[in-house]
Amino acid sequence: MITKILFAGSGGQGVISMANVFAKAAMLDDYHVTYISSYGAAVRGGTANCTVCISDEEIASPVASSPDFIVALNKPSAQTFINKLDPGGQLIYNSDLIDTVPYRGDIDLFPVPANMIAKNLKNDKTVNMILLGSLAKLTNIIKPKHIHESIDSLFEGKKKAAASSIQAFDYGYEEFPFNNKKEKNQTEK
Repeated sequence: MITKILFAGSGGQGVISMANVFAKAAMLDDYHVTYISSYGAAVRGGTANCTVCISDEEIASPVASSPDFIVALNKPSAQTFINKLDPGGQLIYNSDLIDTVPYRGDIDLFPVPANMIAKNLKNDKTVNMILLGSLAKLTNIIKPKHIHESIDSLFEGKKKAAASSIQAFDYGYEEFPFNNKKEKNQTEK
């Protein structure tokens, strides 16, 4: 089993942190993991994406030219990477920032209103963790307790930030996708 995931957004949205948490949690679950990040020169607003491969065997190549899952935090990322998604793949996206997705009839869509949820949780900085929770539920690969441990490690010494991130992750995990209800990609033809 090998699962390839592409996390994409812009600088400042927590793309790299989200992928890092997922990769570390996979290692805690005793998987083989590769992690490659890429980001533009601009710290905030530039492009940022990260590929994580998880396998129960050694991974020959860390490159994921056709990921199984994409987590898109903004519209340019969804538009840029959707055609790289493997047929039968799954796109989890922040539906508060992505109103339309380019048409592909061979993938499933999982919209998550992450900005609205983060606002309701009173922490706008947790959008990435809400989407991470949705991904963890959908992939069903990594135990939530290991993601909690990975979040604690990321925010070492910052208990309030860790607690709010875990709360957001748990919300995304428990509420999305709605009982694996998915949309067929028919938004833009």
